[in-house]
Parts: sequence; structure tokens; C-alpha cells
Amino acid sequence: MADYIYTMETRLTPDQQRGVALVQQAARAHEMNVYLTGGSIRDLISGFTIRDLDFTVQGNALRLQRDLEKAGAVIERVDEELRALLVQLPGNVRAEIAMARAEKYDKQGKPPEVAAASIVEDLRRRDFTVNAIALSLNEGSRGLLLDPANGVADIEAKLLRILHSYSFLEEPSRLIRATRFAARFHWMIEERTQARYDAAKENRYIDNILPRAVGQEIEQLAYEENPLVILRALEKEGWLKVLSPHWTVGKADADSLAKMQRTRELMVQHGFVPEASAASMYFLTRRLADRDITALQKLIPRRTLVEKWNRLHDEAKALATRLSGKEAATASKTWRLLSEAAPETILFLEVTARAQSVRQKIRNFFGKWRQLKQRLPFPEMAEMHITPALAEYPKLTEEAFHLLLDGRLRSHGEIVRFLKPYAPPPPPPPAPPAKKRKKGEPEPVKPVPAAAPAAKKPPEKVKGKKPAAPKAAVKKARPQEPARKFARPKPAKKKKKH
Repeated sequence: MADYIYTMETRLTPDQQRGVALVQQAARAHEMNVYLTGGSIRDLISGFTIRDLDFTVQGNALRLQRDLEKAGAVIERVDEELRALLVQLPGNVRAEIAMARAEKYDKQGKPPEVAAASIVEDLRRRDFTVNAIALSLNEGSRGLLLDPANGVADIEAKLLRILHSYSFLEEPSRLIRATRFAARFHWMIEERTQARYDAAKENRYIDNILPRAVGQEIEQLAYEENPLVILRALEKEGWLKVLSPHWTVGKADADSLAKMQRTRELMVQHGFVPEASAASMYFLTRRLADRDITALQKLIPRRTLVEKWNRLHDEAKALATRLSGKEAATASKTWRLLSEAAPETILFLEVTARAQSVRQKIRNFFGKWRQLKQRLPFPEMAEMHITPALAEYPKLTEEAFHLLLDGRLRSHGEIVRFLKPYAPPPPPPPAPPAKKRKKGEPEPVKPVPAAAPAAKKPPEKVKGKKPAAPKAAVKKARPQEPARKFARPKPAKKKKKH
């Protein structure tokens, strides 16, 4: 059995993982069951890029709004009818949180009647089997995959299959969605689904599409990795006119879209992940009349996308002016300026800039200037004991890189002079080596340390008896020498007088 929690944790970006944890925590606080559903699970299993997160909760999703806002999420749209939230989670993660619901369609072209339902009922009312899968994020069943329509098998077979015969009749926007999925994934439409598709197209079910669904399909074009391919597929099927009467592939700037895609891939290689949705919409509608663009923007559900789209040109123009002025007079100043700019603005400016100097600075930023950074650390830094353990090391390397950009650290002498103030004091000299003994010279006698006096053991205690007092030390008297006998002097003999 597949470990889908492990797959989710390895496939999601760090920001998306934090978003999942945030929604899970908010739902648990309100005692709601929460599931990861729809396109998120489809892309998770199929291996495609997970562009956004779709959550379904068993309960009113609007109750989570306050908790999400406190955690830093931006609520972009509140749908009272469907009890759903369009959210931008911290880290620019797009998400939708909706109530598990059942839908009943009474008339064509009218919104359905919505009622709260179980998660399985919610999955059965969806568009295609590949989107009717849910992954439980709840404590008791975390990691359990719910697949009532056998959507995993269709993902493996690369088939698009509707769940019931009236799918296109009830929701005509599914005709556009089928075309978009087939063009994006290069999947086939299942045989019976294709027959229903052709019948719906012939009977003009698309005329009953709701404006809300039109706006959703327009927005989805902005998130496509290759939107021009999708635009051509929609035009071929006649659906592009449904989104906007005057929109054609000829109104798009195909060359700029291709250039933007190449530039974005280069930026991703260097660790930048620009959100290209606003730029995509700009180039997809570049030759469309202003009134048609305004009409398109009014239908898009996420207002932040529209705001970014409208600001994009002015922000790029302002950055181009700064790159042409004193703020970018040197290579190091240009590096600082571009490092602080939004990746989306740099992406758009690289495609649209007219000044050759501006384009060249952006190319240097992603090209030869980054190659200079590979020269760090200098070999002299190891010789001078300058290592990452020093507190000033990050500041030092940054300053050294800026001097390299400006061509001020070219020779060995210049590098040493720059590094000298940062060098730590030299280590103490090593101890002198022991003198070698000459041949035949006796080995010096090592002094033997004096033995420490043995500690006196305390007298052992005997139960019931007092310890005996220590005997006084008695000095041993020296043996007396025997008294010497001195001979008495003999009296002198008196001489006789004659």
C-alpha cells in the first residue's frame, strides 16, 4: 500500500507543507474533518507540479476565516453560497478551502442547490474521476486515501472520465476543463466521455455556462506552465470565444511568452521561483483591446492576480529607470539593487526592456557575476586562518564579492591587504623539540617523586565499646654510653735531700 503522507511531504514545497499544517490546525480547532482533494491529489499521484492546494472540510469552511487571518493568510474571496474561501497562505501558496457538499441542478444555466454532505458524496459530484480523490489529514485516519470512482486507475491509464452521464449538461464549464486537461497532461478522453463531449458540443451546452465558471477558467490559464499550448487547444475547440468574444491566439504575444519561459527556467536554476501568472496574462492578452482586458479582469475570482497584472508594467518601468541611473553605476550596486527587487519584476523586465544596458545587467546578474562568486573563499583566507567560525565571516565574504565585482581584488597583494584586518592573531609557536642524546652518552636519570606518607587508618569502631584513646608516643631513649674510667694521677715522689 502506497504511503501517501510520505509522498505528500516529499512532493510539496516547504511553504506548501506549512500551509497544509496551518489549515489542518485550524480545522482541528473547530472540530472539523479536513481532506486534501481535487487537483492537489491528482498532481501528487501523477507526478505533475502541484500548483495549488485544494482542501475540503466537513462543516462550514467560513468558520476558519478568522484563524487563518491571524496566522498570516490573506482571504481573497468569500463564497457565501458554496461556503468556500479562496486563500493565499503564507509563502504565496494558493489554496481553496470548501465545504463538503452535494449539488442538485434543477435548470440549465442556473446555480445548483447546495447542501452539506459527507466527503464521499462530495467526491461523487465532481467533474472527472481523476479529481474525485481525497487524502485524509485527520488524526484517526491520517494518510487514508478515499477513491470511490477509481480515479487512481484512470491516472495510471492517463484517461479523463466523467462520473455520470449528465456531467456536461449540469456544468458546461467541464467541456473547457476537459480540453485544458487533455492539452496540459497529454491524456486521452475516455471513449464514452468523448461521446458525451461531442454531443454536448453539438447541442451547445456551453451557452448555459455561468459567469463564475468563465472567470475560473480564465484564471487557470494564468497558472499554466505553457499557456500558449492551452490557448491554441481552446481556440481549436471554439471555447476561447466563450471566455472572451474577441480573444484569439493572434492577440497573444507568442515570442514574449517563449522568452519568458526560457528566462524563468534560468531563474529557477539559480534559486529564484518567480510567480509568472501576472506576466502570462499580460502576454496572452497583449494585443487585446483595453475594454476586453477590463471585462476579463472583472470575471477573475482572485483579485490579487488582477492587482499584480495591473501593477506589473509600472513596477518594471521603475526598476529599469533605477538600473539606468546612479543606483546601478557599478556592478556591486547593480547586484544589490537586483537582489532586493521582486523576481516577478525582474522576469517581466528582462522580456520587455528596450535598453540594451538594462538587459545586459540582468543577464550579468544571472550569468558571469555568479561565476565570480565561485572564487570565494580565497586560498589566502586559509593561510591567514580566516574560517567560517569567525563572526565576521559572512560580512567579509559579501564585501569581498562586491570588490570582486568592481575589479578591486585582482592581485595577491590586494587580497592580502583586504584580508589582513580580519585575520585572527597567530597561534603560539610550538614547543621546542627534545634534544637528541649523543651516542654513548648515559641517559639522564629522572628524579623519582617522593612517596606520599601513608594515611593512618582510623581506629575501628567496636559495637558497644568506646574507642580507645590513642597512646601517647613514647620516645625511645638513646642508650647511654658506658662511663669512661679516668686514671687518677699518681702523686709525685719527693726527692730525698742529701
